[in-house]
Amino acid sequence: MGKKIKKEVEPPPKDVFDPLMIESKKAATVVLMLKSPEEDILAKACEAIYKFALKGEENKATLLELGAVEPLTKLLTHEDKIVRRNAMMIFGILASNSDVKKLLRELEVMNSVIAQLSPEEEVVIHEFASLCLANMSVEYTGKVQIFEHGGLEPLIRLLSSSDPDVKKNSIECIYNLVQDFQCRSTLQELNAIPPILELLKSEYPIIQLLALKTLGVITCDKEARVTLKENQGLDYLTKILETKELNDLHVEALAVIANCLEDMDTMVLMQQTGSLKKVLSFAENSTIPDIQKNAAKAITKAAYDPENRKVFHEQEVEKCLVTLLGSDSDGTKIAASQAISAMCENSSCKEFFNTQGIPQIVQLLRSDNEEVREAAALALANLTTSSPANANAAAEADAIDPLINILSSKRDGAVANAATVLTNMAVQEPLRAIIQNHEVMHALLGPLHSTNTVVQSTAALTVAATACDVEARNELRNCGGLVPLVELLRSKNDEVRRHASWAVMVCAGDEVIAVELCRLGALDILEEINRSLSRKNKFSEAAYNKLLNNNLSLKYSQTGYLSSSNIISDGFYDYGRINPGTKLLPLKELCLQDLNDQRAILLVNNKSDTSPPPSMEDKSSDVGYGRSISSSSSLRRASKEKANFRFSAGFGSPTEEKSEPASGRNTVLSRGGLTKEKGVRKGKGKKEEEKVKEEEEVLTVPKLTEGSLEKEWYPPPDPEFYVYVLEVTKSILPIVNIKEQIEVLAKYVADKMGGKISKEKLADFSWELHISELKFQLKSNVVPIGYIKKGIFYHRALLFKALADRIGVGCSLVRGEYGRAWNEVKLVNEARKGVIGNLPPPEEYIVDLMFHPGNLLKLRSKEAELYCFL
Repeated sequence: MGKKIKKEVEPPPKDVFDPLMIESKKAATVVLMLKSPEEDILAKACEAIYKFALKGEENKATLLELGAVEPLTKLLTHEDKIVRRNAMMIFGILASNSDVKKLLRELEVMNSVIAQLSPEEEVVIHEFASLCLANMSVEYTGKVQIFEHGGLEPLIRLLSSSDPDVKKNSIECIYNLVQDFQCRSTLQELNAIPPILELLKSEYPIIQLLALKTLGVITCDKEARVTLKENQGLDYLTKILETKELNDLHVEALAVIANCLEDMDTMVLMQQTGSLKKVLSFAENSTIPDIQKNAAKAITKAAYDPENRKVFHEQEVEKCLVTLLGSDSDGTKIAASQAISAMCENSSCKEFFNTQGIPQIVQLLRSDNEEVREAAALALANLTTSSPANANAAAEADAIDPLINILSSKRDGAVANAATVLTNMAVQEPLRAIIQNHEVMHALLGPLHSTNTVVQSTAALTVAATACDVEARNELRNCGGLVPLVELLRSKNDEVRRHASWAVMVCAGDEVIAVELCRLGALDILEEINRSLSRKNKFSEAAYNKLLNNNLSLKYSQTGYLSSSNIISDGFYDYGRINPGTKLLPLKELCLQDLNDQRAILLVNNKSDTSPPPSMEDKSSDVGYGRSISSSSSLRRASKEKANFRFSAGFGSPTEEKSEPASGRNTVLSRGGLTKEKGVRKGKGKKEEEKVKEEEEVLTVPKLTEGSLEKEWYPPPDPEFYVYVLEVTKSILPIVNIKEQIEVLAKYVADKMGGKISKEKLADFSWELHISELKFQLKSNVVPIGYIKKGIFYHRALLFKALADRIGVGCSLVRGEYGRAWNEVKLVNEARKGVIGNLPPPEEYIVDLMFHPGNLLKLRSKEAELYCFL
């Protein structure tokens, strides 16, 4: 063997850097290494950063501060697969930090992340890329970017991955995305339901749960429900419910079934296969509150369809719901009450709950939980609507007291529901009386002041239903309920305005309440509403007319018509025609106006002096009369005429025997003090004594000074009209035949107003001068009707109506054009009174007070038209 020769070691090239092993303990140093051009260093740096980020949120924030995110984004497209993989792993972890997510959106890396989902990439990259997208999809902006960059399709493809983590991340991201409607519709186009249903077979509960949650969202759309049914999805769901080991999935499975039950076809299919019975039995027997709650919600959603309600009724769903009412869970009680609310749209269901269910619901009205009380009140509201039997059942279960208490609840829904139940009950008079005894008007005061339109509407409707009695209306007025009720008339909400008008119409049944409503401005508001074609309604018109009937002066001025039921009382005045929207001044202001040359205002006042009636309270703020009303001579003349009892032809003497009115008719007596008369005075000496006494009474009427004016004020007296009332009461009231009464009264009125006037001499009848003289004598524009001795159509028609109302003769007062006015009466044809069978309808006539006083002109005849200038 030869001798070994030792080789010399060659020195390294001068231009090559010797390998350097670095051990760094600072994250900042490693972040700097991310900019290295060497794959090995980049891979190791990424690995180190990944481990650092896994340790907690603080480390993620530190990496963000060190500027690691931006260089990492560039590594997502690196040529080296290991570098790219490690960078993707970091982003899967970092993306859970909200600040990192925000920066990633700004750097627009979504394309790069979604590219990692391609089939060519390895499973690890799929796992962390899908994890990154799942974290990014939590926020709305992230959803938009994922959807816009086409991330939905590769995510659906990954649902079939062999790796459970990839499946979990993908379905979680899809669940977040489908919260948006646009994503749901695209998901349906991509046929995502079959792979999602396959996830229900997974051995991992989290994957099954996310799949069910996703199905619960997408089956809100009908197309998705059809696809689910076509792919036997209902079988999957039913099997989950039948498997006790999967009880953690039962709640979500029921949520999907709830959506599917909205379709009638699905409901029928489940009924035919027995699945529906299983679901109801499962819900009834379950001890898990969330399962019971979701089952009740499923019934609620499906029961909005009438056909579904029929199917449920056939399956005896009512028994299940009554059982759920007894649950210990408030959530289940609420859901069961809501289901009952939906189911009782079916009349058969209402009958079932009459004996079973209503007592339990009434118990829930006393719950400490406001939501439970609201849901119970809703169920009771629907159960009692159009069902007197259920309203009685609720009352028997002592529901009224808790319902009244709920009216003070802070939850608007509870208040509205309780008010609706009370309204449904108040339809029946016995229940209404019980409700009124619970001081319901005081309880409604709060709801009437509410700012919620639903509460306002239901409260006003409850007022309309319960204010049918004088006591209830007085209670509403005394507690201050009229003020908010009038304010509701101004509402921009149609239903609130309609129900408030209804309530005002009911309350206006009492004259005192009607006057108060007018004082609060109800009449003006209703008039404004009725001038609007879009805002007016039948109730606003009815309420307005009801209030007008308690203010006949305004009614006649505005409408030009008073019906036979509109009885003219003291204080009525005819101002003349006014245009809609024009305010009619009160009598006191009209009396205090300076004398003018306008049309005289006609006053009806059955008072012979200015002393207040015994029952009249001191009303210093009421309308009144402010100046001396007449000279002494005119008053003496009136007293003299009053004492002499001037009668027209055909009238009896005041010394004739007293006549009592015929039994059963014409019992309306004068309001002006007829009962004060002690009978007919007899003897000349007695007459003279009365004459002197009356003259003294008239002459001693105190003149109203400025000082006394401030204390009290009364309309000007009308001794002449006072005499008219006495005369017609004594002489016309006893007449049995109504037609004869009308004819005699017409002649009497004509005689007092200047007698018969021929058509040819009508222009020469100087009534204008006479009225002007009266205004001058009275120093007022207001002229009592009895003072007028020369009157034409509208004077005579008003006097006829005023006297006819005093003796119970029904007639209307109609204003025409050019100073025309007339009275219309209804009479049964005498020739047909004895006809066997139905009575003939009464015929309408106009009473002639001018040309042939006492004649009755058939309405719409040529003579009537000429009389009225129609």
